[in-house]
Amino acid sequence: MSAFYLPENMEQVWSARRKSPRAGIYAGGTDFLIADDRKRDLICLERVAELKEVLNQDGWIGLGGACTPSELLANPVVMGKLPLLARALALLGSPPIRNMATIGGNIITASPAADTLPPLYVLDAELELVGPEQGRRLKLIDFIKGPGATGLGELEVLKTVWVKAPTGFDLEHFEKVGQRKALAISLVSLAAGFKLGSDGIIQKARLAWGSVGPTVVTSPKVERFLQGKPFGQEILSEAAELAAGEVSPISDLRASAEYRRLLAGRLLLRLLELPSHKQAFV
Repeated sequence: MSAFYLPENMEQVWSARRKSPRAGIYAGGTDFLIADDRKRDLICLERVAELKEVLNQDGWIGLGGACTPSELLANPVVMGKLPLLARALALLGSPPIRNMATIGGNIITASPAADTLPPLYVLDAELELVGPEQGRRLKLIDFIKGPGATGLGELEVLKTVWVKAPTGFDLEHFEKVGQRKALAISLVSLAAGFKLGSDGIIQKARLAWGSVGPTVVTSPKVERFLQGKPFGQEILSEAAELAAGEVSPISDLRASAEYRRLLAGRLLLRLLELPSHKQAFV
């Protein structure tokens, strides 16, 4: 008979691991419990206090790996200081999924279509990983290795997602295109952050696309092109053409590669429709 562990602190997690070294570890389980071999022992992290904290210290916001999207969306620190991530969380799945899924699980699943990954790439997030003996901290972009593949050690747990705050962006946006208006897996998504001068010149641009490659796609080439140029229709149109050549989507049952490539560029142009842009520069 399989064993089930429900630890309430990290010491109890390591104790459970010592008893069941091959146990599966999960928090929300929205992906894991569907794919996992249900015959093995399980360790559920949803009650571990250290993994449920939202911290605000030394210019960083720390998001506990077992925090659900609903919990983060109800947190005034997240809503006030991380609007880009908050928008992605609000578009993640359905209300029941947002109540069960966790930000740590969305990262560790490492799906190219994961909604939280593009904004976290733009925000240059860092991950705090802990094991029974020691911990380490690394950039998210170095943690994701490919579709479903990460740098998580066999005995490690994702404790905290760290994001700098304030973000330094004047304009931030996340948008995804799906086959329906809600509850959709992304065909293409885009997270964007722009720092703009008072004259509308782009001082800094960060872009990250989902569902257009084996993992999140960033483009230093497009970002360098945008820097130092005026934020407007002409420049974003040129950037959209560049972006279409930077992504490497596949064709599947949900969309063709050609359509995804087109959307990757078109989502850049959607930035012109944002109220924050119109109020500042129109």
